[in-house]
Amino acid sequence: MSTTPQQLVEQALAACTVDGQVTYVVEGSEANLRWAGNSLTTNGAMRSRQVVVISFVGSAAGTATATVARTGTPDVAALVAASEQAARDASPAEDAMPLIGEVPPGSGAWDDDPAETSIGVFAEFAPALGEAFGAARGRGELLFGFAEHQMTSTYLGSTTGLRLRHDQPTGRVELNGKSTDLTRSVWAGVGTRDFSDVSVPALAAEVEQKMAWSQRRVELPAGRYETLLPPSTVSDLMVYAYWTMEARDADEGRNVYARRGGGNRIGDRLATLPLTLRSDPHEPGLECAPFQVVGGSSGSASVFDNGMATPAIDWIRDGVLTNLVRPRAWARQQDAPATAALDNLVLEHPGATAGPAEMIAGTERGLLLTTLWYIREVDPQTLLLTGLTRDGVFLVEGGEVTGAVNNFRFNESPVDLLGRVTEASRTERTLPREWNDWFTRAAMPMLRVPDFNMSSVSPAS
Repeated sequence: MSTTPQQLVEQALAACTVDGQVTYVVEGSEANLRWAGNSLTTNGAMRSRQVVVISFVGSAAGTATATVARTGTPDVAALVAASEQAARDASPAEDAMPLIGEVPPGSGAWDDDPAETSIGVFAEFAPALGEAFGAARGRGELLFGFAEHQMTSTYLGSTTGLRLRHDQPTGRVELNGKSTDLTRSVWAGVGTRDFSDVSVPALAAEVEQKMAWSQRRVELPAGRYETLLPPSTVSDLMVYAYWTMEARDADEGRNVYARRGGGNRIGDRLATLPLTLRSDPHEPGLECAPFQVVGGSSGSASVFDNGMATPAIDWIRDGVLTNLVRPRAWARQQDAPATAALDNLVLEHPGATAGPAEMIAGTERGLLLTTLWYIREVDPQTLLLTGLTRDGVFLVEGGEVTGAVNNFRFNESPVDLLGRVTEASRTERTLPREWNDWFTRAAMPMLRVPDFNMSSVSPAS
């Protein structure tokens, strides 16, 4: 009989000879489909296991820590010994804190078997995709893309008595439409927990509409344009703003959330509209772990905080910066509350009722984007980002899309954008295009920005 994740955790904890240990096992399974030119090309299923041992060694100088990880089913005694020796060789950690001993609410049933996925998750998706291939072929268009579904079960135990478990399903679909000469390209995508809510006809209809819009080509110069940012582009920008919400960097003047003259900008108004940016482990359709699992310390997380509860939190409330990410050690030093990052993000305007179609209809002249890509940070103190538009930039005139325009390089700060947004649609679940290898659980509105900075024309298609 194979060794279970729970047994691996217990074996590691039993082998501990130092002052403390956190061990977690991540058991994973994945299924995927890929297609090109209106035909399925590959499908597959995979399984994985990672075992992570974090050891803590105290001395008169402080507590040192080290992490050693292995894949598969390793020699647990050797893994623990390697972690403990690395901790003995390390310098004391500046983020040292007592290990978490209180069980957070919402942790799963420790004794349950790992959750699994299989190729069967696509039982309804695949036939609908075949119908979309036929329709695209009939229009003389090509469909490319992929669908992936992952299920991970994390088992975390500690020498303080924690026994925590969480199952995390993660799914995504990206659908590209292209002309047969490959000169036109559009995109649609969605994130999902189990594919039961993925509508292939809706994705295909979105691609078909954008392909029709792109039949007319208009060349425009660089400049500032009224721009409609659809939810996917908003999520890519807001995720980056979220990833940089480290309280220590703000307190020490190193990021956009630092207040001029010292301290952070909590309490400052960032958005003119009453926008709220928040995370919640129990957000319907975007559920994520209600406790921290940390393999290595950083400005946004600490190995000493493994097992800390991650309750719902507002980062920006009604346009005002409310919280920053603050591990316990920095929280103690600053006499401020400890706050942990979560694996989902929601931006919403409480009074918004319009959908994207109504916002397009309300545009006299402007641009409608599809996605952004190759996003890179230019200046951390303003969070100036640069990147490219991709797979469809459309011209809106008189409330209607009248054609596709060339791609652009943009230069914008998502924090600065919040202060210039003039309209937001109702929030909907979306898939970040740029960051979905790392972050898929997002819900965002479409935003209207009156002066989005298209800094140069891009030859990218």
